Amino acid sequence: MRNGFLRVAACAPHVKVADVDYNISRIIEKLDGLVKQKTELAVFPEMSLTGYTCADLFHNFMLIDAAAAALARLVDYSREVRVIDFVVGLPVRVDGAMYNCAALVQQGEVSLVAKSYIPNYNEFYERRWWRPLPFPTEREVMVGDVKCRLTNCNIFRSHGAQIGIEICEDLWVPIPPSCRLAMAGAQVILNLSASDDLIGKYDYLKKLISQQSARCLCAYAYAGAGWGESSTDLVFDGKAVIAENGSIIASNRRWEPDDNTVVADIDIQAIDRDRMHTSTFADCAANEAVGISVADSHISHHASGYDWSYDDKLLRRIDPHPFVPSDPAVMDERCDEILNIQVAGLAKRLDAIGCRTLVVGISGGLDSTLALLVAVRTFDRLGLDRRGIVGITMPGFGTTDRTHNNATALMEGLGVTSMEI
Repeated sequence: MRNGFLRVAACAPHVKVADVDYNISRIIEKLDGLVKQKTELAVFPEMSLTGYTCADLFHNFMLIDAAAAALARLVDYSREVRVIDFVVGLPVRVDGAMYNCAALVQQGEVSLVAKSYIPNYNEFYERRWWRPLPFPTEREVMVGDVKCRLTNCNIFRSHGAQIGIEICEDLWVPIPPSCRLAMAGAQVILNLSASDDLIGKYDYLKKLISQQSARCLCAYAYAGAGWGESSTDLVFDGKAVIAENGSIIASNRRWEPDDNTVVADIDIQAIDRDRMHTSTFADCAANEAVGISVADSHISHHASGYDWSYDDKLLRRIDPHPFVPSDPAVMDERCDEILNIQVAGLAKRLDAIGCRTLVVGISGGLDSTLALLVAVRTFDRLGLDRRGIVGITMPGFGTTDRTHNNATALMEGLGVTSMEI
């Protein structure tokens, strides 16, 4: 983390179904590129080591063992590179049952998070292959030769931030796991997904991601399966989206055959500030963050492993006019809302005191013009005669013909009573 910002990537690389060697080569290639961008945390799609559309091959030991061997390669890679933490998806067999897992790899350590909710409706029939992991679960398991912590009740530390992990369908349920993870302190939620594409689904998903980041006062990085997945039953567009506290700050161009990756700097300090300011966040956390804890680790995750310089630009847009929408349509909607808020407040006051007359000083400038427009719309809403609004000009040594003429023309055009002192 640098100056309170954590650099996060959401990646949807090419895959070949059941070709683990090819998939891991693309993941390592992508990680090498992200390291050059000084990325600190990266998330890849659901089942990114094997491909999501392997169907009954998920019960094939050759595929399961290949995924375990690939995880071991990634552990060696992370132990050597050390500066980037990353999450990949793979099938894991534990006590004869299969789990859809996310593997968080950090400097040679691996934590597995199992998918909490397994969809078995519409186009999904995942219960054919996976089972959900009972909450709460935390235990050590072996994936091939790699010792892992299997859990669904931990948040993890990464470069000074706290992160939580959920998988695809987990986001779509009434109470996503990310809610409890955020309540327990997770500032960044990572979602490994293989959500297929349907007409209108992407817009709905973006709203879902944005709203979840707003509700949890967190950042949300989403990586969805894409190019190379089988189109036998489903089609995947390769989604990569990063949101922060209700706003989408980075998203890719879907349907592109090139690897789809977005990188953005998450403002962790802003998230912490918003949580402190919103006092009910802590109240809700006291009730809901039950059974979630921060995973223990001997790894130091507080300092970034990169050497930062003044030449390293911030990978996010900072709006120079945060309160003024750039879209004209949104601007019109915002201005109308502002005007209606002011009119509603004034109308209530006039109605409460039985007042049918207003006096407004009109200079010809912006402030008095807005005040007069609000007064006129308020009288119209209350059904009062506009002549009850008395506009007064007070020309002095600083008054110009332009502003004076503006004032008188405005009052005449609006049909209010005009006086001059």
